[in-house]
Amino acid sequence: MELRQLQYFVAVVEEANFTRAAARLHLAQPGVSAQIRQLERELGQPLLDRSGRSVTVTEVGEAVLTHARAALAAAEGIRQTVDQFSGLLRGRVRIGLLSGAASNRFDMASLLADFHDAHPQVEISLTEDTSDRMLGELQHGALDIAVIGLKDEEPPPGTSCQIVVDEPLVAAVAPDDALLTADAERAGIPLTALRDRALISLPRGTGLRGVLEHACAEAGFRPRIAFEAAAPHVLARLAARGLGVAVVPALPADEATAAGLRTLEITAPRPRGRVALAWRAAGPPGPAARALLGRLRAALPAVGSGGGPAGDGPAGDARRGAPGRDAGQSAGAGDARPAAGTGNARQAVDAEPGHQAVGA
Repeated sequence: MELRQLQYFVAVVEEANFTRAAARLHLAQPGVSAQIRQLERELGQPLLDRSGRSVTVTEVGEAVLTHARAALAAAEGIRQTVDQFSGLLRGRVRIGLLSGAASNRFDMASLLADFHDAHPQVEISLTEDTSDRMLGELQHGALDIAVIGLKDEEPPPGTSCQIVVDEPLVAAVAPDDALLTADAERAGIPLTALRDRALISLPRGTGLRGVLEHACAEAGFRPRIAFEAAAPHVLARLAARGLGVAVVPALPADEATAAGLRTLEITAPRPRGRVALAWRAAGPPGPAARALLGRLRAALPAVGSGGGPAGDGPAGDARRGAPGRDAGQSAGAGDARPAAGTGNARQAVDAEPGHQAVGA
């Protein structure tokens, strides 16, 4: 058994495809296939199911996968330990990002570019996905860091978080919608006012959808989702055309008007949208990931409940970044407490450009 065989196996599992795995490894596909078959012969069990349109892992392969990742991490740890003696930071960091998060609010491209300039030997892998899928990958070690939507009072099990967006959710409607009464515009509407309305939402597994479904359950009904769209600006357009009520983060009046929308505060309950920088509670396994996490925690705006800056005290400490930390000293590499210990933690949602909340 060789480390490269384990590396090929992990790549194929993560890509669910031999061709994509070979491209990621910069190798020819037949060579990757041959090495994995040799590994299967040596172990005496099939690790991959090749019968479908995509490659899936067998039950034995699933059990082997954890050990394969651990072996590769250990080998990488040896290299990184040696590199630290020469002051060189290298390795691979895998980041998950909500769809739409790389925006004015989160200039992830600039943050990653600055980190790459400082540490050119670190390979960075960035993917966009829904919160649910990224949480699973974070907890299983397929991701090192993720920007996710929070839908519960506490951080997801096994993770630590720094909240970077905390905003109320509102009902966005066309200017002639029947919900727009004088009382509603002054005092808001109860969530039950949306019981029989066609709603416009991001798909299941996203932050907005999770917040909406949880709040509706608290109010005693199931939301009637008439339209789903992955892009926030599509939600706004559908609502502006009178096709339903879009549940989105609070928008400034001028932005709502420019989008052809009017917004109403939602009360009883008051759902909030939250986005957090998340990592495994034990901290990222490698110094490169710890260094990048420290950079991100220092650069992304940490907020407390209600949308303001994180306050003093335990909750504020856990949400704050740690400017100036790097490599082995990065904030959150196991020393940070979960950041969602106070307040009404739910999850966050995407908004129009210029008000770039995210919540996939």
